[in-house]
Amino acid sequence: MSIIPPGLSRLLQFYLSGPLPCPYLPGRVERKLFTRLTGNPETDTEINSTLTRAGFRRSHDIVYRPACHECNACIPVRIPVRAFLASRSLRRIAVHNRDLTLEIAGPEVTPEQYQLFMAYQTIRHPDSDMARMSWHDFTHMLSEGEADTHIYQLRDPKGVLVGGIIVDHVSDGYSAVYSFFSPHEPRRSLGAQLILTLIAEAEKNNLPYVYLGYWIAASRKMAYKARFQPMQALGPQGWDWLDLTDANK
Repeated sequence: MSIIPPGLSRLLQFYLSGPLPCPYLPGRVERKLFTRLTGNPETDTEINSTLTRAGFRRSHDIVYRPACHECNACIPVRIPVRAFLASRSLRRIAVHNRDLTLEIAGPEVTPEQYQLFMAYQTIRHPDSDMARMSWHDFTHMLSEGEADTHIYQLRDPKGVLVGGIIVDHVSDGYSAVYSFFSPHEPRRSLGAQLILTLIAEAEKNNLPYVYLGYWIAASRKMAYKARFQPMQALGPQGWDWLDLTDANK
């Protein structure tokens, strides 16, 4: 199966990045196959949808897929909404967060979002480049490459913003781009709740899939994705069921 969907190789130019240290598996090197969106929102939404189904991810105006030599640890995964069965722990999280209210906003950035984003980065990822993002950087991240992009926000009973997830609306569902949430309420498991919210919204809108990007069996950073089962993975023969039973124990 070709990595690049038919037709897009004529519309877009694809490039191979140089080698860089893998951020997930120590001692390994990553390379990426990538292209840039056109800047036309309607065209970019269609391109993003097609590439998402082909296992690509969007970051700013770049849409990429791993192309690492002798390594295929990064597996594109998605949740089939109609088949999803929440585990007991996920059901407890949903019950615990019944008091939260969902808002669906556009890609326009607010100071409240930026404040929450920086609080999350400072506590959870203090050594990352994102922990040093300015207001301009954060705004740029949301606006550059916007392709029917929205921020799904959760507020507590006092109206305080406690979580947000950047989401691209694609033709067959939602693609989760990046989530951030209050680091001061660990009992809520807000990262998991944001994904549960996307699943519920997709079901309500009769959309079949929630795309979660890549899953790496050996990466602790990716372990949370194994909680959402059953899950499908993209392989040489297309999308098929992924057995994560052992990972979910």
